[in-house]
Parts: sequence; structure tokens; C-alpha cells
Amino acid sequence: MILLILHHILEVKALYRDTPGKSVMVYNDMFTQPHTNQAYCLKLSQTDDVMPRARREADRPRDSQHQHIKMSVSTVRFAAVLLCVITGFNVCLATQVGLSGKVLIFPYETDFSFVALIPQKEMGLRAFTLCMRVATELPEERQIILFAYRTTDYDELNVWREIDGRVSFYLSGDGAFYHLPPLTTFRTSLCLTWESRSGLAAFWVDGKRSTYQVYKRGHAIRPKGTIILGQDPDKHLGGLEAVQSFVGEVTDLNMWDFVLSRSMIQAWYYGHKVPKGNIFDWASIEYELNGNVMVVDDD
Repeated sequence: MILLILHHILEVKALYRDTPGKSVMVYNDMFTQPHTNQAYCLKLSQTDDVMPRARREADRPRDSQHQHIKMSVSTVRFAAVLLCVITGFNVCLATQVGLSGKVLIFPYETDFSFVALIPQKEMGLRAFTLCMRVATELPEERQIILFAYRTTDYDELNVWREIDGRVSFYLSGDGAFYHLPPLTTFRTSLCLTWESRSGLAAFWVDGKRSTYQVYKRGHAIRPKGTIILGQDPDKHLGGLEAVQSFVGEVTDLNMWDFVLSRSMIQAWYYGHKVPKGNIFDWASIEYELNGNVMVVDDD
């Protein structure tokens, strides 16, 4: 896996070496300068911030070859972060810890802004509860990725707001779809529960449960993947698309490896004390910011 990622990075390097233009030097520098593993990953993951926005716009390529290279840069940036995650380079990730009282803001539609999350335990799961508070002003006629967990070959757990307004989740294949109240500029407290033995799955909106669906009975979510907010990696090495990106606010994301009871989900909705998430706990969550993502006080 590590060799595959490095091979992909070197392919993008070759593209830049053969392409004229001032902007190439900025990207080529990250391959030619001496570095430690940590600095290498960090520089790759922060490449988009090296060049001022006005200059990036002025130098934006217009032909198909340049467009392919632009897409490859987003891919290699994601690949670099993935390499850091699977090799355990916490320094290169510039990992931060804890978001108690904070909100993540994704202000713009991009193909490079995301937050990588590091779980407290492996994601090999036969049951889970995932909760978050989310707000967006994106129109209903647009897909929005709310949560993405992907291994080498599969979207192990993806949560979407679909183009028709339904909310869905996918476990390595076809999804389960629900008609829920729309996500709006006002914060929605959204939870998702699933249990393999029975297959029972439901969304919870502001403490109220949807109808159950029986989905993927007997299935197991595979471990050793990558978890991000803000983007949907269409493949393990990237494939990020701006038109699917999240724009809005996310806070209080927690995840457990079991199904919370109705009373616990309602207690979480009202802000009361509940068991700490043993996969993600917002107060102690480990995360890494990439691109134009802001952390602000939850006023």
C-alpha cells in the first residue's frame, strides 16, 4: 500500500517536471528539497496554501493536460495525508487534539478542503452510532458528503445528503435511503445507528427516530481505512470532487461501536451527559486540517 501511494506521488512529480509555468516550481520544490518523512508529508498536505489565491487564479491552466495535472495535485495531496495516517507519522499530520466548544467551518466549495479524523480504535465494526450537529445552506439539488470512511477497495461507511434531498448511508455497496427533514442553515442534530446481527438501521433527527430499515444484515465494516469530513474520496488515493464537497458547519461529532439507546440519543441531543464516544469523542478527537477549513468557537 505504501509503495502504491509513493508510486502515485512520483507520477504526479513527472507530470510537473514536463510542464512549463511558474506554478510548477512551487510543486516541484516539494520533491527536490531535502526533507524528513514528517516534513515531506506536512509540505504535501499544505501545498495549496503555499501559493497566494490571486496567483493561483492567474496561473490557472486552461488546456486538458493542465486540467489533468490540477486534478492530480488534489489527489497527491490526499495521498500524502493518507500515507501519513497509515504510517503513523503524527508529526507530519500536524495532528491536533480536542474540539470541545468548537465548530468546524467549511466556507467554500473546493476539491481540496477536508479534515482527517484519527479513530481511537480500529474501525472493524459490527454495530455503531454516529452523531453530529450539522448546518448547511447548500441547495437541495446537490449531493453533500457528510462523513466518509474508505479502505483500499470500498466506501466502508459513507453518509450523504442525496441530490433529491434524501439522506443515505452506504456500507460497501448499495445504500439505504431515508426521507428526513431537510438540512438547513439552522443546526440539525443527526445520528445514525446500525447493528449487523439484526440489520436494523435508522437515522435520528433532533432526538426523533426515523422508521427502521433492515440493511446489510451480517455485514462487517472493515478496518484500516481513512476517515475524512468535507470530501468524498472516490478512490483510496483521492479522486476528490468539489461538486460533492461539504460546505457549512459541523460540531459535536461522536461515534460509538455500539447502538445507543433512545434515551441516550435524546440526552446527547439536549446536551446532557452521555458515555464518551469510544471511536470519536469531540472533546478529545484527533484531527488534521487541510485546505480552507476553520476552527471557531461555538458561540
